[in-house]
Amino acid sequence: MKKIILLASLFAASVAMAGFVGPGGATVTSVVEAGKAADKTMVVLEGKIVRQHDKKHYDFQDASGTIKIEVDHDKWPAGEITPQTRVRLTGEVDRDWRGIDVEVDQIEILR
Repeated sequence: MKKIILLASLFAASVAMAGFVGPGGATVTSVVEAGKAADKTMVVLEGKIVRQHDKKHYDFQDASGTIKIEVDHDKWPAGEITPQTRVRLTGEVDRDWRGIDVEVDQIEILR
């Protein structure tokens, strides 16, 4: 019985972490595209976090422009990030009555 419960738990955990990788999964890769994208569109952006507005809101800039981002405290990687640090953001577009921003799920420092 313990083996069945353990196997069921492992299977459920692997299914929860699974996701589609391949053609058709729309991912935006520039600030200009993110600004035109629909709500909840996945984004992967490379550039710099150039300005802090408050505790969670920043300006992100790439070669195509600037967009507001929202970063929760638990999404910051270990290490210092300055306006000169290149980063890769993974998140999704958030459109609401305040405007548009990107809710960041992950920040990776690029070397």
